[in-house]
Amino acid sequence: LHLHAGRLFDFRALARPLVAAFPADVDFVVTNAAGCGSALKEYGHWLPGGEADTFAAKVRDVSEVLAEAELDLAPLPVTVTYHDPCHLVHGQGVKFPPRALLRRIPGLRLLELADSELCCGSAGIYNVQQPEMAGELARRKVERIRESGARTVVSGNPGCLLQIAQESRRQGFELEVLHPVELLGRALRDEKGAQG
Repeated sequence: LHLHAGRLFDFRALARPLVAAFPADVDFVVTNAAGCGSALKEYGHWLPGGEADTFAAKVRDVSEVLAEAELDLAPLPVTVTYHDPCHLVHGQGVKFPPRALLRRIPGLRLLELADSELCCGSAGIYNVQQPEMAGELARRKVERIRESGARTVVSGNPGCLLQIAQESRRQGFELEVLHPVELLGRALRDEKGAQG
């Protein structure tokens, strides 16, 4: 959020110790928040020196890792749609892994969302700095979700989840708003074969 706000001194003061906290032999740094992942993948740009470049190259969104993981999934009969967080699809170029992960869940029906790649209005701190425009973007996003026919929307960024949930409540539209990992958790079987 410091980077979003243009507070580069504060951002760098927090980012340098974060990079130093990870041992060099770590294969991946996995994040479950699209905005954070986008910033982490840009550390090489914002922090001069090779350590930040090496760190940034290891950053992966959780959907990139789990889409290829061996998972024991039970059927989950639910219809969902997926909203692309701007920082994931545009900032990181990650579009297909979240959908691939969701499609691995037996019984899940994934409906494509019209204008999925358009911002929901959260955009880091945009919803705080420009609430009127952010509200209009949220209104449009929830309208597209309503048009999809799904009553569950999935997105990999906490800001998007909060923005969409708030707008759906404002509209009186009953909508379940989840992170992909929450939905995956419902379908996972434990070591005894019991579901989520």
